Amino acid sequence: MRILIMGGTRFIGVSLTRLLVEQGHEVVLFNRGNRPAPVEGVRQIQGDRKDAAQLKAKLSSESFDAIFDNNGRELSDTQPLAEIFEGKVQHFVYVSSAGVYLKSDQMPHVEGDAVDPKSRHKGKFETEAYLAEQGIPYTSIRPVYIYGPKNYNDLEAWFFDRLVRDRPIPIPGNGMALTQLGHVEDLARAMAAVLDNQKAIGQVYNISGDRAVSFDGLARACAIAAGKSADSLKLVHYDPKQFDFGKRKAFPMRVQHFFTSIEKAKAELNWSPKFDLVSGLKDSFQSDYLASGRDQTEIDFSTDDQILQAG
Repeated sequence: MRILIMGGTRFIGVSLTRLLVEQGHEVVLFNRGNRPAPVEGVRQIQGDRKDAAQLKAKLSSESFDAIFDNNGRELSDTQPLAEIFEGKVQHFVYVSSAGVYLKSDQMPHVEGDAVDPKSRHKGKFETEAYLAEQGIPYTSIRPVYIYGPKNYNDLEAWFFDRLVRDRPIPIPGNGMALTQLGHVEDLARAMAAVLDNQKAIGQVYNISGDRAVSFDGLARACAIAAGKSADSLKLVHYDPKQFDFGKRKAFPMRVQHFFTSIEKAKAELNWSPKFDLVSGLKDSFQSDYLASGRDQTEIDFSTDDQILQAG
């Protein structure tokens, strides 16, 4: 297939591009051209997707069998792209977010759960609804927390920063809130698995790891991945409501139970995660955190110090 990936050089797109090329597809990337393609020889079309006129000028003469929209956040990001290729592509794969779900007393979230109209991810759900209304042959992917090499969000690295420097790890609440992480390569495999799969047309899939983990458990898993003793960790629990951190982020995850069922994807996409949490975190620690030299970088621990001094 000839496939267009929006983005393709930062995080999800790197793993997805490599996988699709390995599978024999012709891959074209559309991005600002700030980074090299992750696979030599892959063509990049340079442009700003937020400029609808530019998008049309750059892409109208192109033809693709499938499109992966990895970085559309608002409907206004995706609508011009969908309009250009309406009726011209076999499959439009949209990366949404499990963050669209309305907070619930019953977990895990399943694909039919109510969405939160006030969520900061509401643009994702609006885009899903638009694609469905327009009759575009789409599939929506809803990851929970994504981790792994090239993660530009401080997630696992937040824990590693403290672990390699033997610092206490401040955990909000009692540390028992359950969350869920999925490795970026597992996400890429799920995304690739929707191609040529008629069951996937018009469907939404939660994609993540196959187990939930508590905040304390995640800290211990990160310690094991970093070669530290999980038993010697110093976890400091605190009430986040007692602090004013301003715009600073004291913890990298939402302080609530937040995890999904991935059974639908496993059944319909013939997919399951290859990475368990510790093996995935080891991969991230070795091939990204240490490889990038972040363990030697100066880190701002002012929010930690604010918490620790109060205790």
